[in-house]
Amino acid sequence: MSAGHNHPAEARERADALRRALRDMGRVLVAFSGGVDSTFLLRAALDALGPENVLAVTLDPPYAARAEIEEAACLAANLGASRHSLLAMPFPEALRDNPPERCYLCKRLLFARLLEVAAAADVAHVLDGTNRDDLGDHRPGRRALAELGIVSPLLDAGLGKADIRALSREWGLPTWDKPAAPCLLTRLPHGAPVDAAVLARIERGEALLAELGFPGARLRLHGDLARIEVPAARIGELVAAAAASGLAERLGRLGCRFVTVDLAGYRMGSQNEPASGGDKTDS
Repeated sequence: MSAGHNHPAEARERADALRRALRDMGRVLVAFSGGVDSTFLLRAALDALGPENVLAVTLDPPYAARAEIEEAACLAANLGASRHSLLAMPFPEALRDNPPERCYLCKRLLFARLLEVAAAADVAHVLDGTNRDDLGDHRPGRRALAELGIVSPLLDAGLGKADIRALSREWGLPTWDKPAAPCLLTRLPHGAPVDAAVLARIERGEALLAELGFPGARLRLHGDLARIEVPAARIGELVAAAAASGLAERLGRLGCRFVTVDLAGYRMGSQNEPASGGDKTDS
């Protein structure tokens, strides 16, 4: 848990400040992915403003996992977000070779579209789920959000990830312990060509890993080589489960000629690390 963000009373005070700020906005559009942060934000917005004043929009580009899109739709319904919609997006040509500035370009394109949706609905504020802990990472997408004037109420209220998970559990939200689920492009090295087949291979492969008891595992692709990342403490467990289940053969049928386990364990943004190490921009 993040230092300074594990005191229940302080977290509740921040949540109260969040609700007050939301009430002052009147009507909002929430960029809703169905992850820990955006689910918490949507619940807070619905509590503060009522469902009639909250638009929840789930962006649906081709590189979002289908399971995540379906889960977001179910979550929105269960939260009582009556004004929820899925917004299908074409694959941006600027991302076809997975460029180093991918996150920035993606955020600019997707959130510019949300601003158009908000303007058409006469909503002045577009909100995202950035929280205080995100300031500690190198996140190029944050620059795009700032340029577009996107509001980050969780960050403004001083809420960190530990606060959000603890409060989500207190509020009965099923996402309180959900693993991070970044877009599928984070499984490919920069410069790798992207098409529907490679995205499907990643998603199906990670679904197999989840079935074996490793939700949140990463299947990083390097051509026809699959590099699997799980927490270092679970590597032995993964190797045993893989042998018992024929995982390598099953991944082979998806087009992964070679299957490896990364002995360094899961690292955020490992696909983008130069040989000498460097900034981590993805999950």
